[in-house]
Amino acid sequence: MKNIQISEELFFALLKYHLVEIDDVLPEIKKGLEDKLEAMVRRDLYTKYKTAPTEEEREKARQEYLEKVGMHRDFRW
Repeated sequence: MKNIQISEELFFALLKYHLVEIDDVLPEIKKGLEDKLEAMVRRDLYTKYKTAPTEEEREKARQEYLEKVGMHRDFRW
């Protein structure tokens, strides 16, 4: 299993929630975990784009990556 790094702010929010039982940090935790998940998905798509065995698969992964990062179709080459 891989290790995943999170920000110090998210780590402390998780500590507050689980150890001190402060429920006010739930929105911060949710946003931090959603942002991290999005970053992981983007990184996975980028890796697929760079390591795809065929040109077709590489282009498909590139297009998926550009969609995910929100690049407008008019700005793509």
